[in-house]
Formats: sequence, structure tokens, C-alpha cells
Amino acid sequence: MTEEFDLPALIGSRICHDLISPIGAIGNGVELLSMAQDGDRGEMDLIRESVENASARIRFFRIAYGAASADHSTSRSEVCGILETLARSGRHSYVWAPSSDLPRQEVKIALLAIQCLEQAMPYGGHIHVEQHGGHWTITGETGTLRIDRTAWEMVAAPPTIVGRVSAAQVQFVLLPKAAQDVGRNISLDFGATSLLIRF
Repeated sequence: MTEEFDLPALIGSRICHDLISPIGAIGNGVELLSMAQDGDRGEMDLIRESVENASARIRFFRIAYGAASADHSTSRSEVCGILETLARSGRHSYVWAPSSDLPRQEVKIALLAIQCLEQAMPYGGHIHVEQHGGHWTITGETGTLRIDRTAWEMVAAPPTIVGRVSAAQVQFVLLPKAAQDVGRNISLDFGATSLLIRF
């Protein structure tokens, strides 16, 4: 498949690349201050948690929204580390079941799917990611699903021309596009308290 020049993805990669270094430097500075500080460490712990969360979110965005060529892979340890950090300060828990490093283009699709599920689970829930024989299943389970029909219709039947899309909906547009880029189709299965995305 011919790889297209994806300027928005390259911009996303550049922004995340440039942000991760100063965030890391802040984290290192907080560590040094923590070691030197006596007494109550509550404020420093809060700052540290915020820096870790920001760093994990930027790394998440770098994969989900950045450029991904066919010859790049993403390690299991990197994805698990990102999701574990996000789970500590968020409402969602995650299980990344794949046991090996995987093509970055496919991991990109999976992370976009995770972000779509998170929006449908505003009160929290559990997200489970599986991959067998090249087929992916991302399952979200929660007590209360909030389904934005317009957004999910963009996933199920992506429009040729996207009309008015809010910033909060951009993952719903990019998910089917990323799947199509590697010759995959997205299928959805809605339950009362669960939602499955397959590709």
C-alpha cells in the first residue's frame, strides 16, 4: 500500500516530541526537590502525579495522533506503562492483553479506539484490548454508557467529507481513517453496559 504524506500526523508527532522533553525535565526537578524536602510531601506528590499523567498522555497522543509508518513497531512495555499511569489518576482501568511488540499503525488504531470508548464511559469503567491472529477486539464495560450517535455513526459509516466536528470528536473521525490506511474495517457491537470495537 502506498504511504500518503500525512501532514496533520507529522504535526502531531512534532508537537508531542517537543513537549515530552520539558515535561520530563519537570519530573526530574520534582524528584530532586522531593529528595531534599523534609516534612509534608503531599504537595510534591500531587505535582509528581500530575507530571507523570501529563507525560503519559503526551506519549499516548504521540502514538494515537502521530505519524506511523509500516516499518515501525511499538513495544508492549511502552503501551502498558502509558495505560498504567493513566489508570492511576483516571476513572478507567485497562488491560493490554497482547504479549508482544506490534506494528505502530495497528497500535495507533487501538489507542484511538480506546479514546472513543473513554468518551462513551464518562463515569469510568474497564477497557480490555485483545489481539489474536491479526484481529483486534477492544471492549469497554461500564455501569452507564453514554452514546453520541452522531460520533459513532462516523466510525460505522465514515463520511467522504467530514462536516462540523468538535475537538472532542476528532478520534471518531480518525479511527476509521487509520483503519482504512492499513486495509481494515471497523465493526461495532453495542450492549446495555458494554461496547466492542473490532478491526
